[in-house]
Order: sequence, then C-alpha cells, then structure tokens
Amino acid sequence: MSRDIKRIAVFTSGGDAPGMNAAIRAVVRTASYNNLHVYGIQRGYEGMIDGNLKRLEPRDVGNIIHRGGTILRTARSQRFRTPEGRKSAYESLIAYDIDACVAIGGDGTFTGATIFSKEYDIPFIGIPGTIDNDLYGTDYTIGFDTAVNTAIEAVDKIRDTADSHNRLFFVEVMGRHAGFIALSTGIGSGAESVLIPETETSIDMLVETLKKGAKRQKLFSLVIVAEGNKMGNANDIAALVKERFDYYDSKVTIIGHLQRGGAPTAADRLLSSRLGFAAVEGLLQGQKNVMAGIINDRIQYTPLEETISKPKDLNEELLRLAEILAI
Repeated sequence: MSRDIKRIAVFTSGGDAPGMNAAIRAVVRTASYNNLHVYGIQRGYEGMIDGNLKRLEPRDVGNIIHRGGTILRTARSQRFRTPEGRKSAYESLIAYDIDACVAIGGDGTFTGATIFSKEYDIPFIGIPGTIDNDLYGTDYTIGFDTAVNTAIEAVDKIRDTADSHNRLFFVEVMGRHAGFIALSTGIGSGAESVLIPETETSIDMLVETLKKGAKRQKLFSLVIVAEGNKMGNANDIAALVKERFDYYDSKVTIIGHLQRGGAPTAADRLLSSRLGFAAVEGLLQGQKNVMAGIINDRIQYTPLEETISKPKDLNEELLRLAEILAI
C-alpha cells in the first residue's frame, strides 16, 4: 500500500447508466469489509465543490442493485472546469479527511479526475459507467448491455408494425460518437443495415441495399442509425432515401433516453459488482489515477489518461457479421 487509506468517497458523474447503483453498492460493501469509511458525494463534481458528502454504511445500499439511475444523483459541472472550482472541491474532500475517490462515469468524468489528480494529491480510481461502451481499457462499460437490450426490445415491437404494413423503419439509437450500441442492436434485431460513425456508408449504398431487399420481396426493412453517424440523424436519412426509393412506406423512431433507464440486466449487475469491488481493492493495493476494467474476463487497471485518449475500436468480426447476416 503506497499510502494509508482510511476514508474514501464515491460519486457518479455525467450521464446516468443502468448498473451505477450496483457499482455504488459494491464499493460501499467492499470498503466496509476492509474497515474503510465511505462517503457518498451527491451530484458528482458539483456536490464535491459544495461539500455535499454523506457517510454510507452497508445497509444504506441495500435494495438498490436492481434499480436504474443513481442514488447519488449526477450532474455535469461547469464549475469543476475552473481552477477555483477544483480548489473548492479539494477543500471539501480535505474537510472530510478523504484519502481517495472512486469516480463512476465516462470520459468527461475521467477527464476531470485526471486534471484534478495532477493538481492535488488525492488518488482516483475510475469505474466505467456509460451506455456508450466507448472507453478504452475495458471490453464493456456499465449500462451498455442494458441499453442494447432496451433497444432490441423496442425494435422487436417496431418489427411487428413494419411487418404488418410493408414499411421501412429507421430506428435511431444512442451512442454519442460511437457505434457500439447500434452495431449490437442491428445484429440482435436482424436489421438490413446499420449506420455507425466508424464506417463510411453513402445514401446510394443504402438505397442499393434496400432495393436488393425489395427484389427479394422482403415485406419490410429495418435500418439502425447511430446518433453520431456521418450522414445525419434518422429523419434526415429517411428523407434522402425517400427521394430515391419509395417502395416502402418509411417511418422513423428515435428511442432516445429510454436506453438509459430501467433495471440493469444480470450482465450489468455482475459487471458493476466486479468493478466496484476491483476499485476498492485497487486503492488498497496502491493503484491510483487508473480505471478498473475487465478485458477477456480479467480485471485490468488502465491509466485514466489512456482511457480518454486512446480510441476503442469496434470488433471487425461483428462488422462483417452484420453485413453477412443482413443479406
């Protein structure tokens, strides 16, 4: 152990993700098992600046493993972007004798932690909590599996309508600048095409794919659109396709923030529990300013700077699989 850790703080920041509560639970109970005091920070970096910390005991995190959202609430803090805001945050942590922090969030959360840790000597360990699955250093992030399941469930219901009315549906899913949700949703729902930021697809290519389906007398078609793809949003793409190909009655559905809500899947509960445990164990082993992730089913610690600076590539095999199964 590089320093004596007695009190830790845990917080959630940025967009919420199903499984964050399971991670909080694992952090609190693992810390308690190791005789550490745990404080929960309300509303992320905003609460850190305002000194909004509360002691958490094992019973305080009972009956939350199945709940979506985050009991600690979350926020995007503009004040933490300033040196004055970070100084106030540091003073709050010192006032509570906090020795280390566990940050649950995505790249914005880890960017803030990286800057803060360079200015002040308080170790941070990150837990990847984002439905986008776009952080380097872990195969999966908390909330991704639930978001994909939510999207596929919605697409399955849309398929019923599409089949009944000979329609073409453009379904837009979240993911910010990454196509992980869209690709998995496309494969899992049997879509004809998946439009993601990582690959180049033109309107002409998409129309040609849809025409081939029509020639095979397909009764309906589904196109999954990642919100960050290069051709525009689902409404824009649907309009462009209709100008060139009006065989189908085209409709657009944007699933949106439904993907962030709901009870976490079993996979997300297990992932969150493992990462919460690994974060506390890592601190006790002397790890600092790293993210706890899982690669090939093993816990790995990756420097926070690498998690936000290195790209996370899509699985090329999945890209090929999506193309082949769509014929």
